[in-house]
Amino acid sequence: MRRGFTLIEVLIVLALIAVLSGIALVAINPARQFAQARHAQRTSHLQVILNAIGQRMADNKGIFAGSFTVNGTTYVCGPVATASTSVTSAMAGNATDETGAVGCLVPVYVPALPIDPAGAVEPQTGYEIRSHGGRITVCAPGVVDETAISDPPSPLCATR
Repeated sequence: MRRGFTLIEVLIVLALIAVLSGIALVAINPARQFAQARHAQRTSHLQVILNAIGQRMADNKGIFAGSFTVNGTTYVCGPVATASTSVTSAMAGNATDETGAVGCLVPVYVPALPIDPAGAVEPQTGYEIRSHGGRITVCAPGVVDETAISDPPSPLCATR
C-alpha cells in the first residue's frame, strides 16, 4: 500500500516556504526599507520646520519677517524668498540671510534645524523653503535621489 503526504504536512511545508520567501525578499531589498525610513524621517522634518514657521507667524500676527527679543537675546527673521532657498545651518541662531532667513526659529521654536537623513554637506541642511501667495512650502530635494522608493521618485514637499 502506498502512502502519500497528509494535509498537515503539505500545509507545514507551504508555511515554511512562505516564511523563507518573506525573509529572502527583505534580505534581498534592504535599500528600499532604508529609503522608506529616510522618507518617513524627511516627512517628519518638513512638519517640524513648517510647525516652527507657523508658530513664529502666529506670534507675529501672521508675518514671518522681523525681530524679537527673548531673555535679552535678539533674533532676526528675514523674509522668505519666492524662489527656492536652501536652508543652511548658518541660518540658525542670530544669523540672517537676505534670501530667506530662518535663523529666528532656532532655539526659540525648534532646538535645531533638521538635517536630511541621507546626509547633507555643511552648511546645507538638505531642505528648501519658499513663499508663494502667503503660503510657505518646505521641500526635501534629496528624496529625488532615492530610486528605491519609486521610479521616477517624486519630490517631497509640505505646504502651509
